[in-house]
Amino acid sequence: MQKHNQKEHLYKLLVIGDLGVGKTSIIKRYVHQNFSPHYRATIGVDFALKVLSWDAETVVRLQLWDIAGQERFGNMTRVYYREAMGAFIVFDVTRPATFEAVTKWKEDLDSKLVLPNGKPVPTVLLANKCDQGIDVLMNNGIKMDQFCKENGFVGWFETSAKVSGHEEGSVLLEEPILWSVKIKEKAMVWLCWSEPSRRWL
Repeated sequence: MQKHNQKEHLYKLLVIGDLGVGKTSIIKRYVHQNFSPHYRATIGVDFALKVLSWDAETVVRLQLWDIAGQERFGNMTRVYYREAMGAFIVFDVTRPATFEAVTKWKEDLDSKLVLPNGKPVPTVLLANKCDQGIDVLMNNGIKMDQFCKENGFVGWFETSAKVSGHEEGSVLLEEPILWSVKIKEKAMVWLCWSEPSRRWL
């Protein structure tokens, strides 16, 4: 039951990237703790809500906007991006072309959305499907760090929507992700996605 003196904060976060990189699956794993192998393309935009009881006095609601991969070629992204406080750009480690598209997504985002202070929104790069034995990221960590610095990402993470759980010794979806966001110009909320393989810049 919510306490009367609890503070609630709502943050809109974008999840963008090329078609089929696993955006919807990542969100389902994070919000509902499940994974479906059946692919269904998102049409337009879809939504999910994650509620975090940050502490005894604070509830944080994350409104995740799952934007279809083909939308970058349309005229609606400006509308979808509006008032977002941060973004994830996702690529598939098994499909190099989706990594090549990352800079195009970042350019599209930065050209259409800035924070009230005029700065770009904090953006995290997610390297998805790392459960499929692709070691390119492990071998190119330094290059990835440099790529993120050059392109304005606050950090990058290896993720997998398919596997989860410490007991399996597998790569977790719930990585400690996220950036700090000011709450009413005073507090800082660290929004956590959960554990290992972190790359903060």
